[in-house]
Amino acid sequence: MINGPQIETGQICHYKSLFLPAILKAMKDYKSLSAVQNDLKEGVITCAQLVEGYLEKEKAGRDLNIFREVFAEEARSRAVEIDTKLKEGTAGRLAGMVLAIKDNICVKGHHVGASSKILEGFESLFSATAITRLLAEDVILIGRTNCDEFAMGGSNENSAFGPVKNPLNPALVPGGSSGGSAAAVAAGMALAALGSDTGGSIRQPASFCGLVGLKPTYGRISRHGLIAYASSFDQIGPFSHTVEDSALLLEIMAGADGYDSTASSRPVDKYSEANTEGKKYRIAYLKDYVEHPGLDPEIKGKLKTIFQDLIDQGHTVEAADFPMVEYLVPAYYVLTTAEASSNLSRFSGITYGYRSPSAKDTMSTLLRSRSEGFGAEVKRRIMLGTFVLSAGYYDAYYTRAQKVRRKIRERTREILENYDLILTPTTPKTAFEIGAINDPVSMYLEDIFTVHANLAGVPAVSIPVGTHSNGMPFGIQVMSDLFEEAKLLAFSKEMNRQ
Repeated sequence: MINGPQIETGQICHYKSLFLPAILKAMKDYKSLSAVQNDLKEGVITCAQLVEGYLEKEKAGRDLNIFREVFAEEARSRAVEIDTKLKEGTAGRLAGMVLAIKDNICVKGHHVGASSKILEGFESLFSATAITRLLAEDVILIGRTNCDEFAMGGSNENSAFGPVKNPLNPALVPGGSSGGSAAAVAAGMALAALGSDTGGSIRQPASFCGLVGLKPTYGRISRHGLIAYASSFDQIGPFSHTVEDSALLLEIMAGADGYDSTASSRPVDKYSEANTEGKKYRIAYLKDYVEHPGLDPEIKGKLKTIFQDLIDQGHTVEAADFPMVEYLVPAYYVLTTAEASSNLSRFSGITYGYRSPSAKDTMSTLLRSRSEGFGAEVKRRIMLGTFVLSAGYYDAYYTRAQKVRRKIRERTREILENYDLILTPTTPKTAFEIGAINDPVSMYLEDIFTVHANLAGVPAVSIPVGTHSNGMPFGIQVMSDLFEEAKLLAFSKEMNRQ
């Protein structure tokens, strides 16, 4: 559990009786950490009051199925501790930030389940490196959010605990797999949230919920404490209303980590201070994406308007060819399912998590526990991954997909040698109805624009840029070269303000 002063139940009730009615009536719908910290400084609100406000919003919106666990008493205790630090002038950079986390990121002393039955009752023995670094700067964790099981999905309908509903329209999906985290921020139940992005699982929900969603360069944030889906693709990243808050969260989480050999040792830039300083960028938009027949006409029209606006502002915006669009999704799913089939082999029902009550021996424990514990989509991907790695098919599928991945990476780097940034749509359309897509292949194609960044390993961010005639938001995706998050975020700040 998070260390901090212990508060008796009666004391908490006393606090609530004093300020809860007033704060629920007057609490602002905060959109940035700077606004929260300004009100904390001016005495308009306290962290304790802030936490109560978010907890009440969570309680009022439970029908959205956003949280798997709410850290209510712990968040209250933490808030009192940070209020004391604020008075003493010793508070960290994230004092006042209430953060939700995806249910595949470990927090010591709390259950973590990747929204799967197979991890039933499992409690983490340690915290993820990203969480440890955020706590050191006085973030307040509000709870863990529902997600697609083992981060496998694009709609948050694959959770073993039911789908998350989009708070902007509960009949629609919030996107996946980090849909619960996106929904928590969009619903005002947290100021920001963490998700994981393997093929668009932060950026797609951000687009569907009208948020900023950032996937850093592969290896920029340690994966220690993140339950693996596909280890050469997964990255932790933030959701927020502003680029500034995502930049600060990245700055604090990023950096080398002795627990993760894939975490980069490159110095961490001051992302929170990144700005354009009047710079005019050379920008490429991928013609094959913008002219794709599956792209919604309204989104296409808005993108073209944005391109012209950027030209009018003095930037260079030119079309670039990327003729490998049709290979993106197949290569991605061959490689990620192969890695998933290996990573998920550890969930056996023997040492921890769910064990079938009808198991009688070692073999039946393995077979029954995995058959009953994993959901249909997870089993589909495990079987697909096992197939592409099997003798006789390894070269035909896995080896060939790795070659395609290399070609995608090479072409992306070629474009970024001549341009500062790449612009694309984030998603082909806006959020769709829950239950509307039943065909797995059709669902996989929802990732068509986002898997590119993961295959190439480059950073990407989705910025909200418009509202469709159906009333739902959508975003534009910005990519930069490896470890050029400072440039990416500086440009995105200007885009987010327009």
